[in-house]
Amino acid sequence: METKEKVEFAGLPLAVYREIAAHLRQVEGVEVSLIPQSSQQFDYYQSQIDGLCIAWKATANAESRQRVQQILTHYRNRYSLC
Repeated sequence: METKEKVEFAGLPLAVYREIAAHLRQVEGVEVSLIPQSSQQFDYYQSQIDGLCIAWKATANAESRQRVQQILTHYRNRYSLC
């Protein structure tokens, strides 16, 4: 069974979202996709991405989940995100 989780980092650039997704895709049992921004109005200070969709496959174990949390924490700390 697959479960999905949305992760958002407000204002993070597209390139950084892609970097995070690339790191998360290396974790066994995890699939990641980028969620495009849904706003109809362009705002230079807003990200082009609304968030990440993390899909947990049946092969994801506790170690995989812990690794994903470590990666997300790293980026939160690196970019001073809440």
